[in-house]
Amino acid sequence: MSKLINFLVIAVVFIPSEVLAYGTGYIAYPLSPNKRLISTEFTGVMSSGGGVGIQGRFTQKVNQKVLVDAGIGVAGGERDSRFFVGGDFELIPDYMKQPRVSIKANWTNAKEFDVRRNILSIAPTVSKGFSFWGHEAFPFFSLPMGVNLQGSNETYETQINANLGITGNLPIRHITNILGVAEATVGIKDSYTAFFVGLSYQLN
Repeated sequence: MSKLINFLVIAVVFIPSEVLAYGTGYIAYPLSPNKRLISTEFTGVMSSGGGVGIQGRFTQKVNQKVLVDAGIGVAGGERDSRFFVGGDFELIPDYMKQPRVSIKANWTNAKEFDVRRNILSIAPTVSKGFSFWGHEAFPFFSLPMGVNLQGSNETYETQINANLGITGNLPIRHITNILGVAEATVGIKDSYTAFFVGLSYQLN
């Protein structure tokens, strides 16, 4: 465990990202082990070169602490396509008054401004379950940090975002296997501002 913590500290200090996989996704929602989600997400980048788009995401809870996801998306504007894979590791569970704390690592390959980029990022995330209109939902905050590598001229830049969102079951009676997520991200360093809205279906 100490080796993992040391690695995370080094990663945060030395590779401070772009919006994490174009949306943090459903990592705050307490899926049971082996549960899977198929998601459709509407994306909107509001900064320079932005545009609206759509992406699909597959999410699976591997065990009590590990969740993995992958997705692909397209959009208008100069940030027009991406593919991403990631994994989230729970450090502290959501229990009583204690919030959930996790770390998500991610790799994104994206075409932006006619340049293909590889984005390596890590995001500490805090979330907590609350009851809204008789349904439990999970507000979350994450701070994606990482490095954007541009292959054509072998340059890189560090990037930082702040993400704020909520995920949970839709507040509609008799619908229990459809989840929703709404998220806003603000570019802090060499990144951009965007919003994400999605629906997902629980496969099992």
